[in-house]
Amino acid sequence: MSKKSLLNRLNPLFLEGVAHRGLWNAKDTENGLRAFQNAIEVGFAMEFDIHLSKDGILIVCHDDNLKRTTGKEGIIEELTLEEIKKNYRLLDGEEVPTFDELLALNHEQVPMVCELKVHEGNYKSLGKAAQKKFESAIKDKKNLWVISFDPRALLRIHGYSRSLLVCLASPWTLRFRYLFSSLDVEDALLEDKRVVSFRKHHPVNVWTIEREEQLNKAASLADTLTFQKLGPQAIRLALKKETHLR
Repeated sequence: MSKKSLLNRLNPLFLEGVAHRGLWNAKDTENGLRAFQNAIEVGFAMEFDIHLSKDGILIVCHDDNLKRTTGKEGIIEELTLEEIKKNYRLLDGEEVPTFDELLALNHEQVPMVCELKVHEGNYKSLGKAAQKKFESAIKDKKNLWVISFDPRALLRIHGYSRSLLVCLASPWTLRFRYLFSSLDVEDALLEDKRVVSFRKHHPVNVWTIEREEQLNKAASLADTLTFQKLGPQAIRLALKKETHLR
């Protein structure tokens, strides 16, 4: 499949930038419904992470431990939904959201980048639960881009655009890049010859852009970018400029 065809499988809003864990700030905690509402209001694709709770519910949070975003220790995979809802609150006072609650908030108003967060080898159960939820809840497949550092989890997802996450600390995972339709790489890997070659025929996203000095380089070497701490308008302008130059 050509790169153009692969890009056509994605909602065009993905190519205007992706809000990392929603548009969070000092008041609105990352991966919380307020941060996601902020992204919806400005029309930006949103990135978020899902874990599988002890009782099989998909929970939205970056870390497996709730400590950083709630102030209280607790491993998501060792807790039930009831325990999470009863005993934990995000730092902004909001509940730790489920994937269902995020879907209900968004109603596919903006497209979503969903990261599968594997914990202690649960890639099979996580992938199975995620696939089942996608099939039942996503109306337009163009609105979902599924990503993960664990290729085993991604291989359990079918019918949706899949992107392998690769970080500078584990560049060896690039060997699996051609199993998927796209790559999602740390900015330090953008000039890696394997990434450059891959991008000739496949989309590449870059993460996480949070400083102006990163922005123009990232926009010129990737098809879109995941950002935080930068104004949405600056992201759109940088990506639009590079689109015209190509």
